[in-house]
Amino acid sequence: MKAEERWQARFRAPSMTLPVWARQAPHRALYRSNASGTWEIYAWDRTTGVTRQVTTQAHGTRHAALDPTGQWIYWFADTESDDLGIWLRQRFTGGPDEPVAPDLEPGQPGGLALSTTGVAAVSLARPGGFTTHLVRPGEPSHLLYEHTEASWVSDMSLDGEFIAINHSEHGDFRHPALRVVKQCGEVVGELYDGPGKGVVGLRFAPNPGDRRLLTLHERRLRHEPLVWDPKTGEQREIWLKDPGELTAEWYDDGRALLIIRDDRARTYLHRYDLAGGGLTLIDTPHGVIDEARPRPGGHVEYAWSSASRPPVIRSSTGHVVMNAVGPASPTSVPVEDLDVSGPGGRIHALVSRPETGSAPFPAVFLLHGGPNLHDADDFSPEVAAWVDAGFAVVRVNYRGSTGYGTAWRDALRGEIGHLELADVAAVREQVVAQGIVDPDRIVLAGTSWGGYLTLLGLGVQPKLWAAGIAAAPIACHETSYEDEAEGLRAYKRALLGGSPSEQPERYRDSSPITYVERIERPLLILAGINDSRSPLRQLEKYVDRLTELGHEHEVHYYDAARGALVVSERIDQMAIKLNFTRKHVVTTDIA
Repeated sequence: MKAEERWQARFRAPSMTLPVWARQAPHRALYRSNASGTWEIYAWDRTTGVTRQVTTQAHGTRHAALDPTGQWIYWFADTESDDLGIWLRQRFTGGPDEPVAPDLEPGQPGGLALSTTGVAAVSLARPGGFTTHLVRPGEPSHLLYEHTEASWVSDMSLDGEFIAINHSEHGDFRHPALRVVKQCGEVVGELYDGPGKGVVGLRFAPNPGDRRLLTLHERRLRHEPLVWDPKTGEQREIWLKDPGELTAEWYDDGRALLIIRDDRARTYLHRYDLAGGGLTLIDTPHGVIDEARPRPGGHVEYAWSSASRPPVIRSSTGHVVMNAVGPASPTSVPVEDLDVSGPGGRIHALVSRPETGSAPFPAVFLLHGGPNLHDADDFSPEVAAWVDAGFAVVRVNYRGSTGYGTAWRDALRGEIGHLELADVAAVREQVVAQGIVDPDRIVLAGTSWGGYLTLLGLGVQPKLWAAGIAAAPIACHETSYEDEAEGLRAYKRALLGGSPSEQPERYRDSSPITYVERIERPLLILAGINDSRSPLRQLEKYVDRLTELGHEHEVHYYDAARGALVVSERIDQMAIKLNFTRKHVVTTDIA
């Protein structure tokens, strides 16, 4: 297979998420797959083996849920791919879609919780505020919660009596509080650990009448599980000596927890027995587990991949549960871990080297989005495409990244962009010193927050990069704030300590447009026309300034705000990136 065919085959290879089953009908499951060429929702009857495609949207479907009885599939319809839409539902066995709450205006999804009684809790964000509504089939919706600061529904008890809502009434979206209320709005209990210590609701216990709520707290500077009875106030913290960030899922009988531990870009699974406190490591391959859930009977199913091996749905019993139907993806190269002393502490980076050629390689510093995400030892068709083209790929879990504790994640307070780039520069210095990469042929690239850092990096570090590739970036925080989704405004206020009118200097100092005159290298920008996360107006303002300055740049506009959900668009964008780099950075032929 030729190099070009190989990298495109990875994007085209059918993939799927972990099938999530109904609590009271575990033979009925829901998953997302790109088998049709767009990421859509599929239903799977595990008894008969029958699967069917549930949704068909031009730009793909991101959000869906299966009610606990397995009778109804709920999915979010945003036909313009701008995150603005409504919830629909259809029967598991098929049939017409029907609006979940016909009387509610479209909004941006902020969570959905379902019960066995047919009652649903729907959270939506709209300009000016956040709401959660109770919805009963055939009845008008009922406003349960409303606030100007960000909030979202976490879960609902199986009998529908209790609803858990995360909120940031104290003004910090990044460290929410947790409130449990009844359907009438009466507050049952509240958890708030104070400034800088969020509490996040996960799931109520899986048995009817069991009001225990599984949550995450960060009282010891990392996320750890907590079992909370909101009515009595009883709390049980689950502590592990093992390093890393933790999350958890209930076992089917409610007597044990599946602990999912993320440490240094890999995932580990443990069973924790609530009765005796025993902890058992579950054997899994080395790599990353995107999702994991215990099945009735006690075994665990999980979605796994590594940098060299494509995704697969596996079981702790040792067998493969399910794979999307179609040609398998070509493999890629494993990653190497790199630890670098940085200005804010030890930085963990991942390096992928080409299989051919010799060091020092041309390189791409591929910066992740978020910033509250992190790069990991998982399968990435984009990373593999760069490697096939002869580039070393360096990914940096800079300050602000998750997976390394609260202090590392929360380092971005008041100052953003410059701290992350200082970490990136430290890693760049190290890989150059080790002879891994050629200092004259390093591309800075990224999507979303990574795209923002790319624009900023070309302005504040113009001598370090040979070119820049920014997809869906933020170029002007102030202008973006005026147009972006309400949830992103709340997040930005938490990062920068207020709105642009309250913190004008912080917004200006962290915006790439402030430094656009300093750019010296060619720049490629990819932008979605309807993207509510990277609004077009602020980006056009930046591009106009580049044009005024006569700076060399290219812009590719695409229809789908979320091109990542459309396979052909992802391939087109990757080809544009490779061609741009061939033109400006590498003189030899690359695929």
